[in-house]
This record gives sequence, structure tokens and C-alpha cells, in this order.
Amino acid sequence: MSGPEQDEHQRLARNVGELLQELRVAQNGVQVLFGFLLSVVFTDTYRKAGDFVHVTHVVVVILTAASAGFLIAPAAWHRVLFRRGAREAIVDHASRFVVIGLVLLAMAMAGTVLLIGYVVFGGVVGVVLGAGIGLLFAMLWFVRPRSFDDQERSR
Repeated sequence: MSGPEQDEHQRLARNVGELLQELRVAQNGVQVLFGFLLSVVFTDTYRKAGDFVHVTHVVVVILTAASAGFLIAPAAWHRVLFRRGAREAIVDHASRFVVIGLVLLAMAMAGTVLLIGYVVFGGVVGVVLGAGIGLLFAMLWFVRPRSFDDQERSR
């Protein structure tokens, strides 16, 4: 291979490598959160908690598990498809999976803060803390990067 085909091959290989490297950061966070959420059910405080805490906890566990699924999927796709010359498909799908996984992770983390805030301080404070963290993630991970991208395009 030489010329433009080699350049495209190198670009796709670099994109896959960068994507998998980025995922290592998110995957560790999801795994730690998931472990924490699984251990909570074995505490006395959890057993004594009401339906709101139990339902919220299950929803957050599901969000975390779904996030893990989406954030781990690109590595699985790479393993299954990399010898088939499907790097472009891997990059395209993986990019979507990562964004979905990050949205689910942000929701799970905000839900976890809501849960902890609710148990420690009560309903209103828990909701405010959870919403605040959710807004922070939305701004840092999605809104600000898009506005930065829009600013760059207008130059």
C-alpha cells in the first residue's frame, strides 16, 4: 500500500487507537461506580431505606450497566472485526457508542449523587445535588465541546 490508501489506513488505525485509549478512562470510572452501586445493597442503611431509594438505585445500576455495555462495545467490535479490514465501521459505530455511553454514565453519576444526597440530606437537597452534577456533566462533556466546535468553524 502507498499513497492515499496508506494515508487513509494510517488515519483509521490512529483513530481506532485514540478511541480505545479514551475508553480506558471512561471504562475505569464505570467499573468503580458499578462496584460501589453493587455493594450498597448490602448495607443496613439501604435495607432500611424507602421505595424511592430502592427504585432510584435500581435505575442507576441499570444506567451504569448500560453505560458499561456501550463503552466496552468498541473494544469488542475491534477484537471481532479488526482482521476484516472494517476499521472505518469500527470508528463510525464506536464513536456513536462512546457518546451514548457517556450520556448514560453522566445520568448514572448524577443519579448516584441524587441517591447519596437524598439519603444524607433529604429529598430537595438530593435532587438539587443530582441535577447540579448532571448539568455540570452536560456542560463539560457535550455543550461546551459543541460550542467550541461551532466557534472553530466560524473562523
